[in-house]
Amino acid sequence: MPKPRAWQKMLSGRRLDLLDPTPVDIEIEDIAHGLSFVARWNGQTLGDHPYSVAEHSLLVERIFGRLSPGAAVRWRLAALLHDAPEYVIGDMISPVKAAVGPGYEALDERLTAAIHIRFGLPATIPDAVRRQIKRADRISAWMEATEIAGFTVAEADRFFGKPDAALIEGLALCLRAPRETRTAFVARFGALMAEAG
Repeated sequence: MPKPRAWQKMLSGRRLDLLDPTPVDIEIEDIAHGLSFVARWNGQTLGDHPYSVAEHSLLVERIFGRLSPGAAVRWRLAALLHDAPEYVIGDMISPVKAAVGPGYEALDERLTAAIHIRFGLPATIPDAVRRQIKRADRISAWMEATEIAGFTVAEADRFFGKPDAALIEGLALCLRAPRETRTAFVARFGALMAEAG
């Protein structure tokens, strides 16, 4: 019996092996394109466009910058790329991840390591940085839950924790066409890479 195919063909022409990903098969344009089409909240959001993982990632990077204003640029890049594996494995809501079990987490970790190495980050980022990115992720989830995903503030507070109002002041969710989101994601990635030198 033939071995099942475990690679994904990308629009760049790369062939990414999901079980053994290598950094050379990862391109930012593929990540940006994929993430701009992956809907957060399984698409159960208000608006004329799905709220994409690419939009979420842009917001998380901004929140991380507010939480850690003195952080090295490479950690802001890590925040932008925190959900990058979802360009090929999709965005699963937490209850589904729990039901799937450790296999999903192992796949996510392998892809994350390859993506990090491709863009000059360590395969595993320091725990303190990871915790701050997770905190930014939860703040973003609270905003999304209350603004577009139908949660009451009390529900969002219970599931994601109530954020400090100063951290989200002036921030807004952006729902736009995938092409616009992709362009914004690639531009932000480019700016961070240029700043990192």
